[in-house]
Amino acid sequence: MIGTPPAGDNSSVALSGVVSLEGRLGAEPPAVPADLGVAGIVRAHYGFVWRVLRRFGLSPSDADDGAQGVFLVVARRYADIEPGRERAFLFRTAMHVAAKAQRSKRRRPEDADAECGEGPSESPRPDDLVEQHRARALLDRVLADMEVELKAVLVLFEIEGLTMAEIAEALDIPQGTVASRLRRARAELEARVARRLGHGTGEMR
Repeated sequence: MIGTPPAGDNSSVALSGVVSLEGRLGAEPPAVPADLGVAGIVRAHYGFVWRVLRRFGLSPSDADDGAQGVFLVVARRYADIEPGRERAFLFRTAMHVAAKAQRSKRRRPEDADAECGEGPSESPRPDDLVEQHRARALLDRVLADMEVELKAVLVLFEIEGLTMAEIAEALDIPQGTVASRLRRARAELEARVARRLGHGTGEMR
């Protein structure tokens, strides 16, 4: 995860704040035993799948539909999912579903700033709602402009908490490539956040 930034680095503070908030809301339980079946995978990983779909540009309502599509694939291909590799399978499937949805339907403008709820997680306290909405809206805008390869690594490592090895497995790339993409993604995210916050002025652009 992103460590404590150097003193006076406002852009890094903004970056850490946005990502740490999303990660805090997106904590995910470990993979479930295979013998719990499709229903067990749905219960354990619905929130993970929904968040991935949102981070890859779907509106909240489209993410609901997309999650159903992902788990229909799980039901059809359950025998192909190796125990302990559920999230890798789910992530690849969710990326495919999100890309297909975006090709077939342009994102509705009114959804761009929609509240990004986190599915089954607990409701935030009222005094946290504004902070969460602003952070999520900023993260959505920044991620929307990033290359898919960089976005995938950033979402999995910084937000969902997967290890380098798990990401390499999920994306079918070497761990060295994961590390390289993560460095690039962090730098790009930090620069974009700084620009949108007016280089530390606190104004979202």
